[in-house]
Amino acid sequence: MSDGGSWIEIILLAMLAGFIGLRLVSVLGRRTGNERPVGERPRGSLAELVPPAARGGEARPREALELPADTDAGLAPALEAIADADPGFDPTRFVDGSKAAYGMILENYWAGDMSSLGGLMSDEVHGQFAGAVAARDGQRLDNKLVRINRARITNAQMIGQMAEVTVQFDADIVAVTRDASGAVVSGSTSDAVPTSDVWTFSHLAGSSDPNWLLIATDDVAFP
Repeated sequence: MSDGGSWIEIILLAMLAGFIGLRLVSVLGRRTGNERPVGERPRGSLAELVPPAARGGEARPREALELPADTDAGLAPALEAIADADPGFDPTRFVDGSKAAYGMILENYWAGDMSSLGGLMSDEVHGQFAGAVAARDGQRLDNKLVRINRARITNAQMIGQMAEVTVQFDADIVAVTRDASGAVVSGSTSDAVPTSDVWTFSHLAGSSDPNWLLIATDDVAFP
């Protein structure tokens, strides 16, 4: 009797195991022999692995680039190449920003304070300005930027991922002269001297940092 009960129990367990197996197949599917081993990284490029719906969407064509009025039309292809690499680039806004940087850098240089200009120029250019300040023993220059008559882009290029834009600044600068008592002897607007500086700025295309660094100046003596 006990032997018969054992066989019945074995048969029931076998039926139960078969039932569970069928359920697993229906839920997980059948193996084809081409499955990737557990832990193996998927192969192929990122574009192949990411479904089209999950990708960042197709790049929208940028709007036509508007150049500042006095920009040489021959520079358009180079400026467009920069805009393609750096969607945030706008030539007009760039020129406005370069004028602000020009005035700030000159005022700090004349004041002998180069400490706050590290984020506006490369280490090499900063060293050149700081060396000029040291050469005059840190003495303050009573110069004044009267006006920027013209600021125009004279060159532009992409070097790898770096965008470089050169701007020529035509400005009027006055050197204030004082007597022994400190009174101003000369330095009115009528005493302003025309000055032309050519500065080159650089920026890593696509960088989240909006600042452009001054990387080169012309060989004109500092005012």
